[in-house]
Amino acid sequence: SEEEESELSQSENDDATWVSWFCSLKGNEFFVEVDEDFIQDDFNLTGLSTQVPFYEHALDLILDVDAPRDAGLSEEQQDSIEAAAELLYGLIHARYIITPRGLAGMLDKFKHIHFGRCPRVFCQGQAVLPVGQSDIPRTHTCKTFCPKCSDIHYPRSSRHANIDGAYFGTTFCHLFLQTYWDLVPPPPREQYVPRIFGFRIYK
Repeated sequence: SEEEESELSQSENDDATWVSWFCSLKGNEFFVEVDEDFIQDDFNLTGLSTQVPFYEHALDLILDVDAPRDAGLSEEQQDSIEAAAELLYGLIHARYIITPRGLAGMLDKFKHIHFGRCPRVFCQGQAVLPVGQSDIPRTHTCKTFCPKCSDIHYPRSSRHANIDGAYFGTTFCHLFLQTYWDLVPPPPREQYVPRIFGFRIYK
């Protein structure tokens, strides 16, 4: 199963941090590794403790802290903490990728087409960026934004389509294109014209 594969990959590389392990999982290619010093700065985590259950436990897990309070937790509680860690990391990630270092990390992924290409024919394979339709978790799944046609689309992979859109937020992709304005392509020159027996359809 996928859970067994992820556990196996984690056990095979005990030296890997939780963050690097999480970002290396299949389906998490959209994520960049958030710097540990960013996560450790309480200012960057303001307000998240009220949004994430088992907040302290989840934060310890992300930072690879072996907290004595984890002892005695049931398997169900451990599962809840792991889910909370994913939620917490996703919300931290959304804040990190609008910082200069976070934008630079996403730029590298954009240049290597890690987020995929626009499915629209006249966009001619334009690279896309992940975008959320809401900053509130569990509201919308992740979409991709095409800077050429300025529209959003479902990611090609179902793994990416199941990621919470709040982990990228509504600001990132537009701030990215403002920052790296030289990467913004011109809009498509062509538009599809429906025809019947060669004649254009008039409404």
